[in-house]
Amino acid sequence: MSKNLPSLEDYVNLFRSYGKDLGTIYTEPDDDRYALLFEQIICMLIKPSAYNSSIPKQFRIAAQSYYEKDSVTYKHLREPANRHFMLCDFYDWVMLNGGLALLRRVES
Repeated sequence: MSKNLPSLEDYVNLFRSYGKDLGTIYTEPDDDRYALLFEQIICMLIKPSAYNSSIPKQFRIAAQSYYEKDSVTYKHLREPANRHFMLCDFYDWVMLNGGLALLRRVES
């Protein structure tokens, strides 16, 4: 991760490590194949950074509540389908807010 943890690049690199477009992750089988990615995203979202401040607070609040094991949030996000949906939404947000442009620069 960069010095200003985490940054747009950190999120994009983490998503890229999964090697495909994750915009349709919610259609994947309800299993734990993305459980590690979800946990990594949660850990990144709860860290203070300039970039995280730009992320909609709904993502940050959900991440903090999950991390703190808030009973309602934790139970909800323990379900793979709900984790997939959140990951898909977050992936789309990141890509629409600088991630896609960053990928294009890196891949060209």
